[in-house]
Amino acid sequence: MNLFQNAKFFTTVNHLKDLPDTAAEIAFVGRSNAGKSSAINTLCNHVRLAYVSKTPGRTQHINFFELANGAFMVDLPGYGYAQVPEAIRAHWVKLLGDYLQKRPQLVGLILIMDARHPLKELDMQMLDFFHITGRPVHILLSKADKLSKNEQIKTLSSVKKALKPFSERQQISVQLFSSLKKTGKEEVNQVVASWFENAAAAAHASESSPPPQPE
Repeated sequence: MNLFQNAKFFTTVNHLKDLPDTAAEIAFVGRSNAGKSSAINTLCNHVRLAYVSKTPGRTQHINFFELANGAFMVDLPGYGYAQVPEAIRAHWVKLLGDYLQKRPQLVGLILIMDARHPLKELDMQMLDFFHITGRPVHILLSKADKLSKNEQIKTLSSVKKALKPFSERQQISVQLFSSLKKTGKEEVNQVVASWFENAAAAAHASESSPPPQPE
């Protein structure tokens, strides 16, 4: 099943108190202008499901989209440079941070990085910040079409090597992705499908376990 095909916009929120009651979610996050919106549109085979802008920081809310399996995809505000007032920037930081660390429905994180400029300081901070949740991360090296085949191979190898310290403490994977060439879609779908399957199995096991007996 292509989980992303025919994804539908569900709701947008700007405060944690307004988050919808969902069963399971995956979230997309990345530096401003890393290609996050384009990646979402490509995965969903939709031209403008997620808004693509030349202005970094355009996504200012948490946007929810319903997937084919009834679970949800969440588009989070970009981090890093954004031409917005400091008060709004501070609100984004808290909203993003609280969602990532406190949202129980979140089963995994898709982290978008520009393949030409991967593992920037803020990307590493995001990995550090999220690892305490124990949930998996899958990295998309977007705009891979901007690199030659040889450069793609070298970049993927160097990123995997740099991620080894992180992979020792949490499940983390990485792939090349191109919205322009529409390459890498199947791999993303497989990774996300496995996350939802694992979450469902864990929930079923928890429900099946007998309650602890009093001593």
